[in-house]
Amino acid sequence: MGAVNTDATTPRTETVETGTGTARITWLDAPGPRLVLALGHGAGGGIEARDLKALGAALPAHGVTVALVEQPWRVAGKKLAPAPKTLDTGWRGLWPALAAPGLPVVAGGRSAGARVACRTAAELGARAVLALSFPLHPPGRPEKNRADELLGCGVDALVVQGGNDPFGKPAEFPPGDYRITEVPYGDHGFSVPKRSGLTEERAMEILTASVTAWLAETA
Repeated sequence: MGAVNTDATTPRTETVETGTGTARITWLDAPGPRLVLALGHGAGGGIEARDLKALGAALPAHGVTVALVEQPWRVAGKKLAPAPKTLDTGWRGLWPALAAPGLPVVAGGRSAGARVACRTAAELGARAVLALSFPLHPPGRPEKNRADELLGCGVDALVVQGGNDPFGKPAEFPPGDYRITEVPYGDHGFSVPKRSGLTEERAMEILTASVTAWLAETA
Protein backbone atom coordinates (compact mmCIF):
# COMPACT_ATOMS: atom_id res chain seq x y z
CA MET A 1 0.00 0.00 0.00
CA GLY A 2 3.00 2.28 0.56
CA ALA A 3 5.82 3.17 2.91
CA VAL A 4 5.08 2.70 6.58
CA ASN A 5 6.96 4.04 9.58
CA THR A 6 6.61 1.42 12.31
CA ASP A 7 8.48 3.27 15.10
CA ALA A 8 6.24 2.62 18.10
CA THR A 9 7.44 5.79 19.88
CA THR A 10 5.96 8.10 17.24
CA PRO A 11 2.78 8.23 15.19
CA ARG A 12 2.85 5.82 12.26
CA THR A 13 2.83 7.34 8.81
CA GLU A 14 1.64 5.55 5.72
CA THR A 15 1.65 6.72 2.12
CA VAL A 16 -1.17 5.57 -0.12
CA GLU A 17 -1.41 5.83 -3.89
CA THR A 18 -4.79 7.09 -5.07
CA GLY A 19 -6.27 8.01 -8.42
CA THR A 20 -5.35 11.64 -7.76
CA GLY A 21 -1.82 11.14 -6.43
CA THR A 22 0.01 10.12 -3.28
CA ALA A 23 -1.87 10.63 -0.01
CA ARG A 24 -0.59 10.25 3.53
CA ILE A 25 -2.14 8.85 6.71
CA THR A 26 -0.79 9.62 10.17
CA TRP A 27 -1.96 6.88 12.51
CA LEU A 28 -2.44 7.60 16.22
CA ASP A 29 -3.04 4.13 17.56
CA ALA A 30 -5.24 3.21 20.49
CA PRO A 31 -4.22 0.27 22.67
CA GLY A 32 -6.90 -2.35 22.00
CA PRO A 33 -8.80 -0.20 19.49
CA ARG A 34 -12.50 -0.71 18.82
CA LEU A 35 -12.83 1.64 15.84
CA VAL A 36 -10.98 3.98 13.51
CA LEU A 37 -11.84 7.67 13.19
CA ALA A 38 -10.56 8.98 9.86
CA LEU A 39 -10.21 12.77 9.74
CA GLY A 40 -9.57 14.81 6.62
CA HIS A 41 -8.35 18.40 6.65
CA GLY A 42 -9.89 21.51 5.16
CA ALA A 43 -9.19 23.34 1.92
CA GLY A 44 -6.97 25.94 3.58
CA GLY A 45 -4.88 23.88 5.96
CA GLY A 46 -3.63 20.47 6.97
CA ILE A 47 -3.73 18.03 9.85
CA GLU A 48 -2.11 20.57 12.16
CA ALA A 49 -5.55 22.18 12.73
CA ARG A 50 -6.30 22.56 16.44
CA ASP A 51 -9.43 20.40 16.40
CA LEU A 52 -7.75 17.53 14.55
CA LYS A 53 -4.75 17.67 16.89
CA ALA A 54 -7.00 17.73 19.96
CA LEU A 55 -8.96 14.67 18.83
CA GLY A 56 -5.77 12.84 17.92
CA ALA A 57 -4.43 13.46 21.40
CA ALA A 58 -7.61 12.61 23.31
CA LEU A 59 -9.31 9.69 21.57
CA PRO A 60 -6.75 6.86 21.59
CA ALA A 61 -7.18 6.59 25.38
CA HIS A 62 -10.86 5.80 24.70
CA GLY A 63 -10.20 2.94 22.30
CA VAL A 64 -10.34 5.02 19.13
CA THR A 65 -7.48 4.91 16.65
CA VAL A 66 -7.29 8.25 14.86
CA ALA A 67 -6.17 8.40 11.24
CA LEU A 68 -5.25 11.91 10.13
CA VAL A 69 -5.57 11.98 6.35
CA GLU A 70 -3.66 14.32 4.06
CA GLN A 71 -5.12 14.55 0.57
CA PRO A 72 -2.74 14.24 -2.41
CA TRP A 73 -2.83 17.96 -3.20
CA ARG A 74 -1.61 18.74 0.29
CA VAL A 75 1.11 16.08 0.22
CA ALA A 76 2.29 17.52 -3.10
CA GLY A 77 2.69 20.96 -1.51
CA LYS A 78 0.01 22.70 -3.53
CA LYS A 79 -1.65 25.81 -2.13
CA LEU A 80 -5.18 25.33 -3.41
CA ALA A 81 -7.49 22.37 -2.99
CA PRO A 82 -8.92 20.80 -6.17
CA ALA A 83 -12.59 20.43 -7.04
CA PRO A 84 -14.89 18.43 -4.73
CA LYS A 85 -15.06 15.54 -7.22
CA THR A 86 -11.26 15.20 -7.08
CA LEU A 87 -11.27 15.28 -3.28
CA ASP A 88 -13.87 12.52 -3.24
CA THR A 89 -11.75 10.41 -5.60
CA GLY A 90 -8.74 10.78 -3.34
CA TRP A 91 -10.78 9.81 -0.28
CA ARG A 92 -12.16 6.73 -2.01
CA GLY A 93 -8.62 5.69 -2.90
CA LEU A 94 -7.58 5.98 0.74
CA TRP A 95 -10.49 4.01 2.12
CA PRO A 96 -9.00 0.50 1.77
CA ALA A 97 -6.05 1.58 3.91
CA LEU A 98 -8.39 3.07 6.52
CA ALA A 99 -10.42 -0.15 6.62
CA ALA A 100 -7.36 -2.42 6.65
CA PRO A 101 -7.24 -2.76 10.47
CA GLY A 102 -10.57 -4.60 10.22
CA LEU A 103 -12.40 -2.16 12.51
CA PRO A 104 -15.48 -0.02 11.94
CA VAL A 105 -14.47 3.29 10.34
CA VAL A 106 -16.10 6.60 11.21
CA ALA A 107 -15.51 9.07 8.38
CA GLY A 108 -14.84 12.63 9.36
CA GLY A 109 -13.04 15.83 8.71
CA ARG A 110 -13.11 19.56 9.09
CA SER A 111 -14.68 21.99 6.61
CA ALA A 112 -14.05 20.66 3.08
CA GLY A 113 -12.99 17.35 4.66
CA ALA A 114 -16.37 17.14 6.39
CA ARG A 115 -18.12 17.59 3.06
CA VAL A 116 -16.07 14.78 1.53
CA ALA A 117 -16.95 12.48 4.42
CA CYS A 118 -20.66 13.27 4.05
CA ARG A 119 -20.74 12.77 0.29
CA THR A 120 -19.00 9.38 0.36
CA ALA A 121 -20.06 7.83 3.69
CA ALA A 122 -22.88 5.60 2.49
CA GLU A 123 -21.10 4.21 -0.56
CA LEU A 124 -17.92 3.43 1.39
CA GLY A 125 -19.70 1.81 4.32
CA ALA A 126 -18.69 4.31 6.99
CA ARG A 127 -20.17 3.59 10.41
CA ALA A 128 -20.96 7.28 10.98
CA VAL A 129 -19.80 10.79 10.04
CA LEU A 130 -18.12 13.44 12.17
CA ALA A 131 -18.41 16.88 10.58
CA LEU A 132 -16.21 19.53 12.16
CA SER A 133 -16.93 23.12 11.10
CA PHE A 134 -19.24 21.97 8.32
CA PRO A 135 -19.26 24.80 5.73
CA LEU A 136 -23.01 25.16 5.39
CA HIS A 137 -22.51 28.08 3.00
CA PRO A 138 -19.73 30.46 1.92
CA PRO A 139 -19.38 33.46 4.27
CA GLY A 140 -22.10 35.98 3.55
CA ARG A 141 -23.74 33.71 0.96
CA PRO A 142 -26.50 31.81 2.80
CA GLU A 143 -28.26 31.14 -0.49
CA LYS A 144 -25.36 28.83 -1.49
CA ASN A 145 -26.58 26.18 0.94
CA ARG A 146 -24.89 22.78 1.20
CA ALA A 147 -27.21 21.20 3.74
CA ASP A 148 -28.14 18.47 1.27
CA GLU A 149 -24.66 16.94 1.63
CA LEU A 150 -25.10 16.60 5.39
CA LEU A 151 -28.74 15.54 5.27
CA GLY A 152 -28.00 12.99 2.56
CA CYS A 153 -25.00 11.31 4.17
CA GLY A 154 -27.10 8.24 4.97
CA VAL A 155 -25.50 7.41 8.34
CA ASP A 156 -25.50 8.77 11.88
CA ALA A 157 -23.73 12.11 12.03
CA LEU A 158 -22.41 14.60 14.54
CA VAL A 159 -21.72 18.21 13.60
CA VAL A 160 -19.44 20.24 15.85
CA GLN A 161 -19.77 23.92 14.97
CA GLY A 162 -18.38 27.15 16.32
CA GLY A 163 -20.99 29.55 17.63
CA ASN A 164 -19.61 32.35 15.43
CA ASP A 165 -18.65 30.32 12.37
CA PRO A 166 -19.13 32.58 9.31
CA PHE A 167 -19.65 29.45 7.19
CA GLY A 168 -22.79 28.67 9.18
CA LYS A 169 -23.77 29.22 12.79
CA PRO A 170 -25.46 26.33 14.63
CA ALA A 171 -28.86 28.06 14.52
CA GLU A 172 -28.69 28.15 10.71
CA PHE A 173 -28.61 24.37 10.35
CA PRO A 174 -31.88 22.77 9.27
CA PRO A 175 -33.62 20.02 11.23
CA GLY A 176 -32.39 16.56 10.33
CA ASP A 177 -31.32 13.15 11.50
CA TYR A 178 -28.03 14.28 13.02
CA ARG A 179 -26.73 15.84 16.20
CA ILE A 180 -25.05 19.20 16.56
CA THR A 181 -22.75 20.46 19.28
CA GLU A 182 -21.85 24.13 19.60
CA VAL A 183 -18.45 25.38 20.69
CA PRO A 184 -19.45 28.78 22.12
CA TYR A 185 -17.91 31.82 20.43
CA GLY A 186 -15.81 29.62 18.12
CA ASP A 187 -15.00 30.70 14.58
CA HIS A 188 -14.43 28.36 11.62
CA GLY A 189 -11.16 27.15 13.16
CA PHE A 190 -12.65 27.02 16.70
CA SER A 191 -10.61 30.01 17.76
CA VAL A 192 -12.36 31.93 20.55
CA PRO A 193 -11.90 35.65 21.37
CA LYS A 194 -10.27 36.52 24.67
CA ARG A 195 -13.20 38.70 25.62
CA SER A 196 -15.46 35.65 25.62
CA GLY A 197 -13.87 34.31 28.79
CA LEU A 198 -13.53 30.90 27.12
CA THR A 199 -9.99 29.63 26.64
CA GLU A 200 -8.83 27.64 23.62
CA GLU A 201 -8.15 24.73 25.97
CA ARG A 202 -11.73 24.80 27.23
CA ALA A 203 -13.08 25.05 23.69
CA MET A 204 -11.14 21.92 22.74
CA GLU A 205 -12.37 20.16 25.88
CA ILE A 206 -15.96 20.84 24.81
CA LEU A 207 -15.20 19.47 21.35
CA THR A 208 -13.35 16.35 22.44
CA ALA A 209 -15.84 15.50 25.20
CA SER A 210 -18.74 15.75 22.76
CA VAL A 211 -17.03 13.57 20.16
CA THR A 212 -15.90 11.01 22.75
CA ALA A 213 -19.43 10.63 24.16
CA TRP A 214 -20.99 10.41 20.69
CA LEU A 215 -18.55 7.75 19.53
CA ALA A 216 -19.24 5.71 22.66
CA GLU A 217 -22.95 5.69 21.77
CA THR A 218 -22.79 5.54 17.99
CA ALA A 219 -19.88 3.29 17.20
